[in-house]
Amino acid sequence: MGSPWQHLCALGAILLCSAVGELSGEGINERPVIGILAQANHKKNLKHYGNYYIAASYVKYLESAGARVVPIRLTQSDDDYDNLFHSINGILFPGGGVDLQTSKYSHVAQLFYDKALKANKEGDYFPIWGTCLGFEELTVLTSGKLLLTLTNTSGIALPLNFTKGRFSVVKDFAIIFLLIYLFFPPAVGDSRMFQNISKDLLEAFAKEPLTSNFHKWSLSLKNFTMNKKLNEFYKVLSTNTYDDIEFISTMEAYDYPIYAVQWHPEKSAFEWKNLTGIVHSPAAIRSSFHMAYFFVNEARKSHHHFASEAEEAKALIYNYTPVFTGNTSLFQQCYFFD
Repeated sequence: MGSPWQHLCALGAILLCSAVGELSGEGINERPVIGILAQANHKKNLKHYGNYYIAASYVKYLESAGARVVPIRLTQSDDDYDNLFHSINGILFPGGGVDLQTSKYSHVAQLFYDKALKANKEGDYFPIWGTCLGFEELTVLTSGKLLLTLTNTSGIALPLNFTKGRFSVVKDFAIIFLLIYLFFPPAVGDSRMFQNISKDLLEAFAKEPLTSNFHKWSLSLKNFTMNKKLNEFYKVLSTNTYDDIEFISTMEAYDYPIYAVQWHPEKSAFEWKNLTGIVHSPAAIRSSFHMAYFFVNEARKSHHHFASEAEEAKALIYNYTPVFTGNTSLFQQCYFFD
């Protein structure tokens, strides 16, 4: 029958596998399509290309992990957005610089956020990812308030300060094994975003300045903690401190496949402007791929699809040509739309 310790180890192994196991091949969508939200083009010298844009680095970032991309343009009808929601397998809210409450970006983000909440409640898996501005937009969509604090955090690379999480009894047991065997910080071991990360890459995240920060506004830990809606909706996975302000840098929703990073995982591999804050080390490239691979795997759990191959082909970003903008903007290439 085995000793109690053997039974305990067996139970721990089961819980450990459930905590860090790879996605099952059964029922997985092997042709995921992810939408990327466009935003207004405010650059006068680039206006002739189009009124809206998507930085090509976000497209390459998702494609590198096995997804195809559909641009979510800001001039479509609500019916078009509803059709797109049921056709794509997830959406990415990218970084940039628009109003978080009144812009077309915020309006369309709200539509997809509301649809995602409803769908996930009904068992229809649909993930959302927010980067930088997208992170900030998610805080507004969830709280209904603008709670950001001005920080001097543009053009700096930082390590992640991983946080301690809140655990259930079953999850605590699995985390004990994670701590023993993998030395993972509690919130990370209990998270979905970092559950499959290698020990050496996790240590690099914690010790090396791998994350590219290009934001002037941040969600302070103080404001997060004081807001009940945010505190109950999101689990904080990492923070950073700059000029004595501790701000949230990585978080994921407790009950929904919604993920947000204040930093830019796509820049390390795909942006080559000679700027402080963009890191191209091997560890930084690995960290970029880890985040992309994670989110694309989340999208594989969605079985939304286009009505036909022809409709899908018409929607994909392959129908647009990226423009070299590296000499006039922060991005090497951009896609433009009207």
